[in-house]
Amino acid sequence: MSEFWFNIRLAFKHVLDLNAYDHILFFVLLTLAYNASHWKRVLTLVTIFTVGHTISMFLASYNVVSVNRNLVELLILVTILVTGIFNVLTANKTPSSNRINVLYVITLIFGIIHGLGFSSFFNMTRGSGSKFLSILGFSLGVEVAQILVVLIVFIISFIALTVLRFSKRDWVLVVSSIVIGMIIPMLIANKIW
Repeated sequence: MSEFWFNIRLAFKHVLDLNAYDHILFFVLLTLAYNASHWKRVLTLVTIFTVGHTISMFLASYNVVSVNRNLVELLILVTILVTGIFNVLTANKTPSSNRINVLYVITLIFGIIHGLGFSSFFNMTRGSGSKFLSILGFSLGVEVAQILVVLIVFIISFIALTVLRFSKRDWVLVVSSIVIGMIIPMLIANKIW
């Protein structure tokens, strides 16, 4: 059981690691268009992402799939870029049920891609106990860390929209554009090229 808790803490720290902030950037973008009144929808998105993440970790850990690490890193950056561009293109729109269904599917696919990136880290740091329980612990830690990121985004967005009086459209455009500007140099520098 101590390895289960170790993996929860490991995942929590890994997601929130400021030196590996791609996961944080993705969740900032995923959450940005919503506010706290949409918490159920956002929690569903977070959980769908974790499910995709967990599926790919199981597949990679049990050697069902094997992928090029540099390709996965590139795809992770692409998922962040696509999410940012999606935000820019839909900044004037309120989240609708039609759009959210597409977002659920895309979030699952992006979770699978991000999970493949985490699987190599997980395999290097995992102990000798049950692989199944270790992955579940790691996934739980990922879920908790992602929820923390969402809460922080909600708080910062609330301050920006109510205290600083940004319009929702401008807030989404500015933050999404900043993240896109951070990701483009990372894409260019990716080792796959």
